[in-house]
Amino acid sequence: MASQIPALPQSYAPGTDSVFSDQSGFYSLDSNVPGLSKVILNKLNLKDYGEYRAALEGKARGISFRNYKEMFQRMEETFKFCAGCNKLPEHLAEGQALKRCVKCLNVYYCTKDCQRKDWVQHKKVCKILRLVAIDRLVEWLMFTGDLPIPTEKWSKSAGEVKNWDDWLSMQGDLTPRLNTILSGANMAALWKNASRPRPDDADLRQSLWRIQSEFLSRVLTVGLAVQHFKLDPHAKPVTVHLVGTSHNETMGARLTDFDELNHMFPGHQGIEVVMVGPEVVDGPIMRPPLRAFGPKQRVYISAYKALYHQFWEDVVDKQEAAKPDLVVGFHPGFHANQGLVEGWLPTLLLLRDYNIPSFFTMFSEMELKYSLEILLELEMHIRDSGPNPFTSQKPEQVQACPNKPPVYCNSHYISFQGLLPQEDLGGRRADA
Repeated sequence: MASQIPALPQSYAPGTDSVFSDQSGFYSLDSNVPGLSKVILNKLNLKDYGEYRAALEGKARGISFRNYKEMFQRMEETFKFCAGCNKLPEHLAEGQALKRCVKCLNVYYCTKDCQRKDWVQHKKVCKILRLVAIDRLVEWLMFTGDLPIPTEKWSKSAGEVKNWDDWLSMQGDLTPRLNTILSGANMAALWKNASRPRPDDADLRQSLWRIQSEFLSRVLTVGLAVQHFKLDPHAKPVTVHLVGTSHNETMGARLTDFDELNHMFPGHQGIEVVMVGPEVVDGPIMRPPLRAFGPKQRVYISAYKALYHQFWEDVVDKQEAAKPDLVVGFHPGFHANQGLVEGWLPTLLLLRDYNIPSFFTMFSEMELKYSLEILLELEMHIRDSGPNPFTSQKPEQVQACPNKPPVYCNSHYISFQGLLPQEDLGGRRADA
């Protein structure tokens, strides 16, 4: 009998025992700034974590606001706590208010003294946090349809495109495409309602590119993994399973989101991308995976809401979906806590025992290190690891620790396949 996805919590109760990455994130917030996750839920007009998850899944009312101004203000208020002493607005003395750093517009302090003491740390990241603050607002244009911008056909082979510079060299001048967004109605509405000055056009163009890079980073990372394992989409169709897929990848997802693979592998025999995870959000991609591959030179996206080993048992074993040529995981996070490790364990063992080529990404070198340790404990055969040449260019702020250096989506990767060779296993056991 297939294992079941754990029941959703009925109340606000973040912890370390959940397979849901956002619940783990809520726990992390509270560990650093007690009460912050509850503040976030309040600002989103949600009473508890259960309602938050139900809203994401379309099972309850969505996160709604009366107008754009309220939406942007409440979003900004979820970042309001003193970076010096972690004090929340509700804990301030009467007449006291949090003041924002005038340079980055991204961190807050309850007193001049807190700001002065924190400056040693904050000055290291102040400039880059200014970019984070811009991107946090401009990213809204992904939901209005202004982003991502259209891309050009590739004039180089996939093997020749080693990094972002190579990709950009094929795109020509992006300025006219970015200027169309800059002068558009949605950009105007954004800064009319954002309660902060509009940055200059040069800053906004850079922000648009950073957000575009994050979108493309996932697609190009899949293409990188295809090449890494020497799969040839021109010789036969390729099936890619994206495991641990969450609302980050599936909220607002479109059937065309992986079409850059058509430019990367022109004339391919067909590429199928199946997005699998307990946090998959309903939408156009929520359709059955293919049993036999469809049209050539097309990317077919489907999604299935389940833990991956459950999907395998319910669908793949019954031959209702093709077995994967490649499995890719974006930020699995199994290093973060015991709940996520346990949720991932059956999947990792399945990937190992079925000898499936696998390619996982991480946010940072530290996450890479801890993830490698876990995989080696499972006696995985690690093929390679290191910096990803197609890392997102958009810095991600660690919300509960704003003065930590920002991280970047898909900044590092691990490739692994099968069981560690017997000679290595013997050496490891002898050393144990």
